[in-house]
Order: sequence, then structure tokens, then C-alpha cells
Amino acid sequence: MYKVRTSYLKRKLNPEWNEDLTLCVEDPNLPLKLEVYDHDTFSSDDKMGFAEFDVKPLLDALELISQEEEQEGILNDTIVKKLIPSRTNCLAEESFIVFKNNRVVQDMCLRLRDVKNGELELQLELIHDVGSKS
Repeated sequence: MYKVRTSYLKRKLNPEWNEDLTLCVEDPNLPLKLEVYDHDTFSSDDKMGFAEFDVKPLLDALELISQEEEQEGILNDTIVKKLIPSRTNCLAEESFIVFKNNRVVQDMCLRLRDVKNGELELQLELIHDVGSKS
């Protein structure tokens, strides 16, 4: 299991991290899981909920864009794919995968599970590892 941790913010009801985190996705067929905790100084941290998201649509979009670029090129700010919320995902609203400034990015708002309410806003960017064999 691969883990990264953000910094913690003191006394924030609606914290904003604005941090860049890099994750290595070994199996794109498995969803990524985010766990949210409330930091406690003198006791163990309290779990606030979790959310999962699928990276496979982002990879599929990259493959589609690669094919399009070979044929005719693709315009900046082109929406490549639209994902809709469902019972099987944690999306709180529609999410778009977009080709922007020669990058494939996805903005998403995830609804936390195992908690009354709570949402996470993320932007995903796919970085192809130049050392990989694919």
C-alpha cells in the first residue's frame, strides 16, 4: 500500500490544503482511497471519513488524446470525458477530464463516506513516468 500524508491545519472548520501530492499508481484498475482524519495532539487522530475514486477514466482519456493528436491534434480546454455521480462512486457532482496546456487534468468533488457530511475537492493530473516500460 502506498501512502502520502498532508500537513495538518490548526483550528480550521473548512481547511484548504492546496498541496501537490504525487502518487504511484501500480494497478489502475483499483480505486484510490483517501482517508480524512482530525488531528489530535494528545490522543490518536479521529477518522473523519473516506472517499474513493477511479483513475482508470483518466488513463483512458490520455490514450484517447494520444490517438487524436496523431491524427489531427487536439484543442486546449477540450473536454475529453464527463463522469457523473452514482451510487458506485464518491462524486458529489459531475467531473470533467480536460486537455489543458498539454496536460490531462480532472477536477472533482468527492463526498466523504462514513460521516454525516463532508466533501473534498481535488485536481488530478496524470504524469507518465518516463522510466516505465509502457
